[in-house]
Amino acid sequence: MAARLLPAVKFLVKGGLAGAAVYVAYDQGLLGSGTEGAEALKKAQETLPPAIQEWTDYLGWELPPTPKIDFSLSASWNKGVHTVMSALSAAPSRACEYTVEGWKYVKDLMK
Repeated sequence: MAARLLPAVKFLVKGGLAGAAVYVAYDQGLLGSGTEGAEALKKAQETLPPAIQEWTDYLGWELPPTPKIDFSLSASWNKGVHTVMSALSAAPSRACEYTVEGWKYVKDLMK
């Protein structure tokens, strides 16, 4: 009985953790617009280092200083969007070129 119950309990615990993670992400504004996500990131960058420092002092650990990350998520996102859109806009002409090359190849094989 317990052997059949354990997988169900494991599934429910994993599902509950996944649901809680999605709820927290939604509640903090991570699943909203870009400005809400940027505000949530700024809030996390301000809140986490003092909290981590408090816990390391409490536990007696010493951690190296956190690196300063100057990373623009919107610039990276925009670069990805531009790359995908340029590939999609070039796709019809590329497909035509490859089709012509393929027909030439097949014709050469038939000779």
